[in-house]
Amino acid sequence: MQKKQQQREQQQQQHQQHQQTHHHHQQQQQKQQQQQQKQQQQQQQNQQQQQDQQQHQQHQQHQQQQQQQQHQQQQQQQQQQQQQQQQQQQQQQQQQQQQQQQQQQQQQQQQGRL
Repeated sequence: MQKKQQQREQQQQQHQQHQQTHHHHQQQQQKQQQQQQKQQQQQQQNQQQQQDQQQHQQHQQHQQQQQQQQHQQQQQQQQQQQQQQQQQQQQQQQQQQQQQQQQQQQQQQQQGRL
C-alpha cells in the first residue's frame, strides 16, 4: 500500500514540474521536490518498523482489551441511570407548569365576577 502511495505522489509531482517549465526557478523547485521525496521514503520506512512493533504489542493488548470492555459496560449502566433521573426531573417541571396555568385561570374567573 505504501509503495503505491509513493508512486502516486511522484506522478503528481512530475505533473507539477511540467507545468513549471515556463518559470526561471524550475531547477530549484525540482531539487526541493526531490528532497521531499527522499524524506517521504525515510518516513515510510519508520512507519513499517512501527507496524512490526505494533503487531507484537497486539498480542499483549488482547488481554487488556477484554478487561477494558468490562469497565466500559459498567460505565454505560451508570449513564443509563443518569438519563432516567433526568427524565424524572423533566416530568416534575411539566407538573409545575400545569399548576401555574390553573392559577391563571382562577384569576381570570375572579376578574369576570368583578
